[in-house]
Amino acid sequence: MLAILGGLGAAAAWSISTLCSSRSSRMMEPMAVVALVMVVGLVITAPIAAIHGVPSFSAESLTWLVISGAGNVAGLVLTYNAFRIGQVALVAPLVSTEGAIAALIALLAGESLSPGVGVALAVIAIGVCLSAVPESVETERRLLRSHPAAVAFALGAAVLFGTSLYATGRAAATLPSSWVVLSARLIGTVALAIPLALAGRLHVVARAVPLVIAAGVCEVLGFYSYTAGARHGIAVAAVLSSQFATIAAVVAYFLFKDRLSRIQLAGVSSVIVGVALLSALRA
Repeated sequence: MLAILGGLGAAAAWSISTLCSSRSSRMMEPMAVVALVMVVGLVITAPIAAIHGVPSFSAESLTWLVISGAGNVAGLVLTYNAFRIGQVALVAPLVSTEGAIAALIALLAGESLSPGVGVALAVIAIGVCLSAVPESVETERRLLRSHPAAVAFALGAAVLFGTSLYATGRAAATLPSSWVVLSARLIGTVALAIPLALAGRLHVVARAVPLVIAAGVCEVLGFYSYTAGARHGIAVAAVLSSQFATIAAVVAYFLFKDRLSRIQLAGVSSVIVGVALLSALRA
């Protein structure tokens, strides 16, 4: 049950981060947005990690930690570049396949699932894909023709995020959550924020600041939630965390009156059924 709650909590937090980042990436340079999001996260996570103290690192745990952090930062850079040139309706669902990729890696690595849980995860994964299908086939073709670079960025981000999610779960098995969450924030600050600042390229747009702060906070909350869930099942937590695209679509429907096609409604319904089934099986 904790894997389910952790995955759903991550999806909720990352859906907010996605909506904020899709706006801020059009106001500022994507790399600068990622850098500032990492700095915000570092301000939050560094004191918490310091309170817990420096853990005992093994070569394996340190490797997983680096892969987790570096994959997350690189994935965000590609995602924000995709948001800058493509529509959220196209980018978010492609990036959300990260959960399926992480689950596949976990299964290949030997994690076992009961047949019922496997079916429930498949229903959820299908629902996530359907919920983000454009309103018509013609719309989808137009998006793909107009933004091939956005598609490439989003797919690359999905692979990096999927790898990062799996590595996060492995690192969380032996290290405190505070250090697992800190890794990406620290790597992003050192590898992006500091070099950009020294080069005079870390330009801040005032109206994007609230969005950047909100994204930074939600990225941290999402990772804490996912890390907690992944300790009890990487595949389950990863697939459920990928629902951020579905949640974003539903939120946009109620807040911004965005229309949901019948296919999208079927996708959302599929996710709800899948989560209910999974919760019953894992209770």
